Amino acid sequence: MLPLQIEKHPKNDLTSRTLGPSSADRSRPNANLAWVISAHGLLRIASGTSGILIGLYLASLNNHGAHLSAGLVGTLSAVSFAAELFASIPMGLASDAMQPRLLMTAGAIIGAVAVFLFAVSGSTSIFFLSRLLEGIGAAAIVPALLAYLTDATDGRPALRVKAMSYFELTLLAGLALGGVVAGQLFRVLHAGAFAIVAIAYLLCAVTLFINISGRTVRHLVNPLDDLKQVLQLPSIRHLAPVWLCVNSVVGLWLGPTLPFLLTERSTKSQYLAGIYASTPASVGWLLLGYAIVFGIGVTAWSFILPHIRLKTAMRITLGAMLPVCAGFYLLNHSAHQPSPVRWTIGVFIALLILVESGFTPAALAWLAGTLPIQSGRGAAMGLYSVLLSVGAIIGSLLAGVLGQRYAIDGLLYGTVFVAILALIFLHWIPSPNPQDPGA
Repeated sequence: MLPLQIEKHPKNDLTSRTLGPSSADRSRPNANLAWVISAHGLLRIASGTSGILIGLYLASLNNHGAHLSAGLVGTLSAVSFAAELFASIPMGLASDAMQPRLLMTAGAIIGAVAVFLFAVSGSTSIFFLSRLLEGIGAAAIVPALLAYLTDATDGRPALRVKAMSYFELTLLAGLALGGVVAGQLFRVLHAGAFAIVAIAYLLCAVTLFINISGRTVRHLVNPLDDLKQVLQLPSIRHLAPVWLCVNSVVGLWLGPTLPFLLTERSTKSQYLAGIYASTPASVGWLLLGYAIVFGIGVTAWSFILPHIRLKTAMRITLGAMLPVCAGFYLLNHSAHQPSPVRWTIGVFIALLILVESGFTPAALAWLAGTLPIQSGRGAAMGLYSVLLSVGAIIGSLLAGVLGQRYAIDGLLYGTVFVAILALIFLHWIPSPNPQDPGA
């Protein structure tokens, strides 16, 4: 369980606004907050395992005579993000009008069904249906969870930064452990690995149902009013273009296209293209190393962010993406270089990844701190999920097109382009009032 503790504030008691009247119920959100984030980490591990398994499974089919391409893999990833896109706002509105535990539990169950479909069929149409359902399941979970965290940290900006940092760490848990688990499960069970992931989803559903506290709903009559208020918020309009760009990077690198390019037998003269064609399980260990470095950076930023302006932190982290890409480009063209040179480049990249890791917790804390309304937080986080999905769709499609033509270099070209755009859009975000939470 994550070591996230919530101190009591009698004059600004969150529980008096969001829960039922009993003292036992009022204490539950504080007591269960760390468990809820940990349960989300388990769900992300299952989701990360599923995404990596898809890339490994389709690459295996391609190596055994199937005619598949990186473009198809990128499209499958985009389908999941598209489903999350169209479902996020309705699910965000629903999280303002009903118990969040029901939405999050249902989302985990839908994820289990989606992964199980991949296990029992080899049809391309079923592949698309599976990714569609998995995106809907994610849409049911993320807005409700972020609204829950925003409520539970109301009036406590330092705690909010930590909560959002731990939320980011759960995403990293999916990347790190999901990659390792996927590689080992695929090596032993091949397509049967998807059934194991489905069971993990079901275990996550049980954990969420048990540990998410109930609360009285805040908006029973017309939740669309909340959406209208949220759409009028300047903070949403200012942050939206930056979110789109950053989440495009997510789609470029964290979808199934990268494992496909690393494990497909390649004729490109690039060091990283096809480097794990003979040992596809090694992809999981590579992602584990990346996630450990990224997680160390997020943890460090959780202590730094309460003491600096969030906009400054976002500018620093975005700027670090450019030298990271330069380092990866040098590594990708180091086939004829001695090992010490490659290790030196790798250390340089790792240090810069520590710097760039703080963007998401800084941006989430900035967004949560600018919401002036008690109701409608689920709708606001639904919009956040929409922006995440749109950006990830763009990134996934870019990964398919650029990856098919330029292999690993293509992912780097796309990242440099969107990182520069993000820095330009970030310049338009106004500095917050020094008295604002998280300023």
